[in-house]
Amino acid sequence: MRTIVRPQYDVLRARLLAPAGHIQVVAGPRQVGKTTLVRQVMARLGRPVHFASADAPAPPDPRWIDLQWDLAERLGGEGGVLVVDEVQKVRAWADVVKARWDDDRAHGRDLRVVLLGSSPLLLQRGLTESLAGRFEVIRMAQWSWPEMRDAFGFGLDDYVRFGGYPGAAPLVADPPRWAAYVRDALIETTLSRDVLMMTRVDKPALLRQLFDLACACSSQELSYNKMLGQLQDAGNTTTLAHYLDLLSGAGLVSGVQKHAGEVVRARGSSPKLQVHDTGLVTSQLGGRLDPRAEPEVWGRLVESAVGAHLLHTAPPDGIAVRWWRDGHDEVDFVLQRGARVTGLEVKSARTGSLRALTRFQERFPGARAVVVGTEGIPLEAFLSRPAGDWL
Repeated sequence: MRTIVRPQYDVLRARLLAPAGHIQVVAGPRQVGKTTLVRQVMARLGRPVHFASADAPAPPDPRWIDLQWDLAERLGGEGGVLVVDEVQKVRAWADVVKARWDDDRAHGRDLRVVLLGSSPLLLQRGLTESLAGRFEVIRMAQWSWPEMRDAFGFGLDDYVRFGGYPGAAPLVADPPRWAAYVRDALIETTLSRDVLMMTRVDKPALLRQLFDLACACSSQELSYNKMLGQLQDAGNTTTLAHYLDLLSGAGLVSGVQKHAGEVVRARGSSPKLQVHDTGLVTSQLGGRLDPRAEPEVWGRLVESAVGAHLLHTAPPDGIAVRWWRDGHDEVDFVLQRGARVTGLEVKSARTGSLRALTRFQERFPGARAVVVGTEGIPLEAFLSRPAGDWL
């Protein structure tokens, strides 16, 4: 494995070395390298650092943050750094951080603070409620195709099949073992420790069923009523929408909304289920997928890989990711930033009409049309560039 320094490395380092800064929040799902990246920065920063983790069976109480803060300030030196990992697990963490940060600023103390968290929804709640104006967020996601290629020698088919979890990559030679690791160490840990233990979920069985359904139906539109029809635990559409938001905040699956040119109509549409990493889908199959033997499943995985790449690279540039359909004409993904719109059609085989893209451009004059895959932009080239390059 070659050591990979992710793009967020330079961002975090520059912000910590700036004359005056904010609290730096590194947020993203489990096992994507948040802690490794921060340790890489700290090792080369040239400043005293105190690192503490709240990832314990019994979450620390708020006084624990006060203790870590005191230890960091006793290190001495100019511009010391306090790093707190899994900060969202400390009750009332944001109130304590706010009080200590404001006190430091009032007394001229220059302690830099980095907070890491694997539950973006809970982090965002604490940040917006208590730390408004005091923080900057650095978002991390599963690894990209070039990162997995350079670090682990993944071919393109490997990436589509196994996804971008670096911790699971050394196990891909043994697909059943790889699949068990993803299910037990990534999926189950995220659901049980980052969602169910940290957020009120009245129907945990329904949440788990919804995740399984989203993996089985990734890249497909599914109305909430249809979802209810396929789930065993009783619920309602409001509950499902809330649980889908929780899964999205945990970096597992999202519901991509339909592009309608009107925000209200888009939000009220049936979502297109989309995993954040194709390894989540393949792990449910035991890792035994053979792309040559199951072309239909492979086609959905390819589309899901494109969708995951867009979900990771579009939001930092202020780009909305949606999909579009009119009658029988459907465009897989739509990118929009302001008045600029691009329709994306994913082709993993040589068959298939591009009529839907033509209809899309007729419906939205000035929109750009992009074909990804067969007879279009090669998949490897598309997955190597951010979403903004296609607007």
